[in-house]
Amino acid sequence: MLLAADVGNTNVVFALFAKDGEDGYALRARWRIATDPRRTGDEYAVWLLQLLKIEGVERDDITQIIFASVVPRADHNLTVLAQKYFGITPLFAGQGAAAWPFEIDVDQPSSLGADRALNILAAHHRYGGDLIVIDFGTATKFEAIDFNGTYKGGSIAPGINLSLDALVGKTAKLPRIAIRAPESSSVIGRNTEDQMLIGVFWGYVAMMEGVVERMKAEIGRPTKVVATGGLAILFDDATDIFDVVDADLTIEGLGILARQATD
Repeated sequence: MLLAADVGNTNVVFALFAKDGEDGYALRARWRIATDPRRTGDEYAVWLLQLLKIEGVERDDITQIIFASVVPRADHNLTVLAQKYFGITPLFAGQGAAAWPFEIDVDQPSSLGADRALNILAAHHRYGGDLIVIDFGTATKFEAIDFNGTYKGGSIAPGINLSLDALVGKTAKLPRIAIRAPESSSVIGRNTEDQMLIGVFWGYVAMMEGVVERMKAEIGRPTKVVATGGLAILFDDATDIFDVVDADLTIEGLGILARQATD
């Protein structure tokens, strides 16, 4: 079995893949824990080994481990977890045998984050053709991928929660509200909380639609839009720009990369 982890700025998503004769690996389970660079390998182990036990998985069942990280301070403790508790030296996405198997056609290829690269890899593998991938995380990332799987560039915008945090944090009277889809399609709010929700939510939808429209015009060919990340489902009913919502795109990229690393 393959143990994988995607270390983001907000959460670490661990995933368990079982061997699959046709596709290499099939996703069996996934778990989420808040990102904390100070969390030790021992602390990860106490939490993770219990979850594996619930799945009926023993330590010896894990034969390969791969991590993707945009938080370098967490890498050492994850390596300790892999080596001390599983006796495995982990792969790190984008390095060594797990180097990216696609062309990165931008000015600074080394600056491409591991999470973005995994989305690019998985989207091309699963959907093909010209693609725009939108990843809703701490930041919202837009990626352009051509029909050969080459990464052509993209854009980065503040995530919707960051936008709300800035709005509340920089004002004296605006209250903290939860992000959700407004109950009405009206963009004229009747009270302060509704007006905030409308401004943040529908303003974000308008931003997404505008960016995607401009990207498609620049690409100049029929292009499929793939949405991923925890908040993708929030916007699915509010816009028709998504062709596919694939919540597991990033973690599936780790499974694809791990399989390619052993070929």
